[in-house]
Amino acid sequence: MLRTTMAALVHPTTKLYSLPLKTFFSHSINKPLRLIIRQSYPRAVRATLSINTPRSLSSTAVPQISNDTISDLDNSYLSCSMPNSKRPLKIAVLLSGGVDSSVALRLLHAAGHSCTAFYLKIWFQEDFENFWSECPWEEDLKYAKAVCNQVDVPLEVVHLTDEYWDKVVSYLIDEYKCGRTPNPDVLCNTRIKFGAFMDAISNMDFDFVASGHYAKVIHPITDETNELSFLQLSKDMLKDQTYFLSYLSQAQLKRLVFPLGCIPKDEVRKLARKFDLPNQERKDSQGICFLGKIKFSEFVGRHIGEKEGVLLEAETGDFLGSHRGFWFYTIGQRQGLGLAGGPWYVVEKDVKNNVVFVSRNYYSVDKRRRTFRVGSFRWISGSPPHNLNHLRCKVRHGPVFYDCSLHMEKDGAENIGTVQLPEDDQGLAAGQFAAFYEEEVCVGSGVILESWDDKGFPVCDKARDIANMEDKSKIGKPVKIKPKPEDCLRDSVVRLV
Repeated sequence: MLRTTMAALVHPTTKLYSLPLKTFFSHSINKPLRLIIRQSYPRAVRATLSINTPRSLSSTAVPQISNDTISDLDNSYLSCSMPNSKRPLKIAVLLSGGVDSSVALRLLHAAGHSCTAFYLKIWFQEDFENFWSECPWEEDLKYAKAVCNQVDVPLEVVHLTDEYWDKVVSYLIDEYKCGRTPNPDVLCNTRIKFGAFMDAISNMDFDFVASGHYAKVIHPITDETNELSFLQLSKDMLKDQTYFLSYLSQAQLKRLVFPLGCIPKDEVRKLARKFDLPNQERKDSQGICFLGKIKFSEFVGRHIGEKEGVLLEAETGDFLGSHRGFWFYTIGQRQGLGLAGGPWYVVEKDVKNNVVFVSRNYYSVDKRRRTFRVGSFRWISGSPPHNLNHLRCKVRHGPVFYDCSLHMEKDGAENIGTVQLPEDDQGLAAGQFAAFYEEEVCVGSGVILESWDDKGFPVCDKARDIANMEDKSKIGKPVKIKPKPEDCLRDSVVRLV
């Protein structure tokens, strides 16, 4: 794979060359392209594109706002866009081509700030053109450009393909190989959007970086550098994305502004129509950003491959069938098992022997899943909260919180925390993040660790012995799965009715 480092953006030996943009895109965009080449770099590098740049990045001119737009806009919509700043701010806005980031851009523009939009291109088009037949980033970029053209905002396209591969995708693959279930969105935020990208524009004198995330950042009123900024829940609890932002550092948070933190999602759609955005009816994107319409399981299969293993019933050790590799499964998974007489759930994985244990009793067995361990902590303030006995936590994205207590202890050089929940959670998965909150403020997060033996789902000795067999061909043929007694009773009642 060709490699690019963001250092090329700021290196003193960088020269700019103009090429026609149609060289890179199938659709016509009548703007010049900046090809950035670092002379001392011994190999060819990817281009970083610059589209629609009528003003210099160093410009502090305030955009001309339509008086009609401002007069019709409720001031509450601008409350997360720093409208009371003592001076117009220079803000770098991450623009994806979707509705959320587009509305965020327009709100900042309406608040009187000088905005430059940036589209982060992280597709692996060179190496994966035979694997993916479509390049959805072209459509995203077309929408992003149209949104910027409405208010004459510059748009920069920045390639972070290699950074995304090195800092996110490689980590995901390694975690899946170890049997864990990583979270790419958390890593993308801390390592790419607000990591590598922030490093790339560090010499461009932007006051803040903005995006379309549903979260609030509360900045100190004073200019004291030692005052903390806080990450707070958004107004829309269903869309709230503080879970995905919980691994940010204080240095990153101090440079962020999230205009949508004060606005519910349905109101964002209304604003998109009010601004007459070209993407106002566009559906929200789903899944991981670099995959487009490709399932992540297909991507994992491409890079890890497939290795046949066995499915065993946890309670009996019965051989139920085969699977393509333990890395395709996660604890609590129900879909994609292909077993009759269900529902069946993945309850444990034997990584060493490539065995997946399943059960139909996932919700009836006391799995003691109200206690789990967390490591690799990052506290947004730089240190843990004072009162660890009265926290709230999320173990996945969504509106559900648990009241919890956290007991910290040393495990060698690392701090390990034991989390105690008031009730069982059915889907705790090693590799996922647990985010912690004090009331409405997100204070940080850590990575959920593997369960210790006596805290997991009870797998019988017979199943363990079969899993340890070197020659799995001696197991025989899969057993015929019989319906559970309660299922037979239910079917009889249905027939009688």
